[in-house]
Amino acid sequence: MAVIEFSVKTAELGGDAFIVTLTGEADLHNAPELDRALQGVLALGGTAVAVDLGDVSFIDSTTLGVLLRYHPRFKARGGDLLIVTQDRRLLRTLEITGLDRVFRIEQRLADGVASMLDGGGP
Repeated sequence: MAVIEFSVKTAELGGDAFIVTLTGEADLHNAPELDRALQGVLALGGTAVAVDLGDVSFIDSTTLGVLLRYHPRFKARGGDLLIVTQDRRLLRTLEITGLDRVFRIEQRLADGVASMLDGGGP
């Protein structure tokens, strides 16, 4: 059985905007890493974050719960937590759970970054 490595990387874009990039399977075992990354963004004064799921092959309810917990924190700062993915499986998960109506979802990271830096909304 192959082990799928999971990683979380944070990049500051400037203007209080950040990208948090996940790779691998986002599940119960590594959701705390995402939690720490998002908490770190807030601690650095971040108001907007794009969570890049472009290299995520699976996402579970624990990880979705972390994203849901941080969404209002960024909104309260006048920003947003947006999700970036083109993966049809992840998009379907967001649709089934109704989270596609909670989060702004971009299919391209460049589009998400541009909207965050412009202060644009959905």
